[in-house]
Amino acid sequence: MTKPHMPVFQTRLARDDADLMAALRLRYDVFVRELGGDGPLVDHDAQLERDRFDPFYDHLVLVDETRPQGDHVVGVYRLMQAGGAARAGQFYCEDEYDLTPLRTANRRLLELGRSCLHRDYRGGTAMFELWSALARYVAAHDIDILFGVASFHGTDIAALAQALSLLHHRHLAPAALRVRARAFQPMDLIPADAIDRPQALRDTPALIKAYLRLGGCVGEGAFVDHAFNTTDVCLVMDTAQMNARQTALYAKGARG
Repeated sequence: MTKPHMPVFQTRLARDDADLMAALRLRYDVFVRELGGDGPLVDHDAQLERDRFDPFYDHLVLVDETRPQGDHVVGVYRLMQAGGAARAGQFYCEDEYDLTPLRTANRRLLELGRSCLHRDYRGGTAMFELWSALARYVAAHDIDILFGVASFHGTDIAALAQALSLLHHRHLAPAALRVRARAFQPMDLIPADAIDRPQALRDTPALIKAYLRLGGCVGEGAFVDHAFNTTDVCLVMDTAQMNARQTALYAKGARG
């Protein structure tokens, strides 16, 4: 009988081209091959998903040390602080959302993006490993506000109406943090008392639900990204506003 694979995880910021190229290959597998996305800098020949913002991010990678070099990255997050955004000319999601409420808040910002896991590592401890490493990064840099776009697969708004409406009615950001979609797709598509909550939750990606459990909220309006074949919402988390239980859960990784 074949023994089950036992991963040996390590999290780190990408430290060389081997780490970065493996991260871009994983992103290609997930965002292009699996979800049908595309973009002007996607390299289909080399199977790399990338864009012009990558040089300005820290790339947090989850490595399974039992896998061969080049195929060793099984999870990824990219992280941009204000300095990276200044060098890039903007945060990535400013093409989709007006971030004026966050930019004028005089708080330390961190944009999260391109979070994904290799299909063989979903449903286990891999996401917790990434979240723990993210918590350590946030603590080390005294980050106040986390934000970034998170995606629903597909661009059929009618199919997403339950989930989008639940986010709007139950998880809309307070006015002080309420970023707004530029190409505005309303999210209040169904009255609050008519939402099928179980269906809405089933239709909501696991990553978005994880952000909500940590105290996250959403900006006003969705953004339909036809090139990437997604419908995006902007999630915002104010670390000072997390309740005691959520803070303890989040900080667990920072103490690890």
